[in-house]
Amino acid sequence: MKYNFKSILYISIALICSQFAHAGDEINVYSARKEAYIKPLLDQFGQTHNVQINLITAKADALIQRLLKEGKNTPADIFITVDAGRLHRAKSAGLLQAINDPDVLRQVPSQYQDADAYWVGLSVRARTIAYRHKTVRKEELSSYEALTDTKWKNRICIRSSNNIYNQSLVAAMLAHQGEQATQSWVNGLVANFARKPQGGDRDQIKALAAGQCDLAVINTYYLGKMLTADVAQQAAARETSLFWSNQNGRGVHVNISGVGITAHSKRPELATKLVAFLLTNESQAWYGKVNLEYPVRDGIEINSILQQWGPFKADELNLTRLGELNAEAVRIMDRAGWK
Repeated sequence: MKYNFKSILYISIALICSQFAHAGDEINVYSARKEAYIKPLLDQFGQTHNVQINLITAKADALIQRLLKEGKNTPADIFITVDAGRLHRAKSAGLLQAINDPDVLRQVPSQYQDADAYWVGLSVRARTIAYRHKTVRKEELSSYEALTDTKWKNRICIRSSNNIYNQSLVAAMLAHQGEQATQSWVNGLVANFARKPQGGDRDQIKALAAGQCDLAVINTYYLGKMLTADVAQQAAARETSLFWSNQNGRGVHVNISGVGITAHSKRPELATKLVAFLLTNESQAWYGKVNLEYPVRDGIEINSILQQWGPFKADELNLTRLGELNAEAVRIMDRAGWK
């Protein structure tokens, strides 16, 4: 078969267009969230936009190290993780690029996005006081600061100091109270530990139920998930009540799950569309109904468990500060002997 010049030109153009058409047919997501908590949303985006979603899940720090090693050759377009401190690490390491869509940024309250728009929050996670209602009255509680009262000696359970949630809690205290007051607070908190820090937030709830301690500091969604889990976890969760801390002051410490576009994404426009999708009413409702977290946007329907816990005043500190103060927070925890 013979081809004239015009035919060859048309074929060449068709091949080039085909290559460009397929360039945006897939998007690569690195996620520190468990697959069950994010994949259904990603699948929905993929079906709606006829895009193949390639999902890699791992621990946040491992994904950050992977992005560093891959450098400009990374296939990743999107980085999803929990805690503003980790998002700040990724930004500081040069792993993210600014989100340049004003409509996306307008969806997210300013305190829940990076000051330079390198990441935005997707859901809000409250870290507050849980108590064993058999031994503690709600009226005895007031604030994080009051956890240093000697009446709580040997009565508090909490995770270890290498947990990013606790580091961010201390960082928030630093932002509000300064170094000296925060060091004093951490010293007093450690003095009231009922046991050596161990396990995750579910383990703190189980320890409350077993009478090993009377207070714990937890992310609320863990309690919610235990209330919908197996019989043993439900039983432990029912021994526990939540107290919304600092309601007469700055409000409950909150953090986020969040997302950023990788610095070397080959598909930044498609990545921006995915970020926008994760902020739609439908996606936000997923966080509130299924993940038992609070939507980052107002006016979104939430699970009945969250409704039963009632509204609360949240700290309005810009979460960028949690990352900026992380190293100092860790030093304070180390000096206090928080293991």
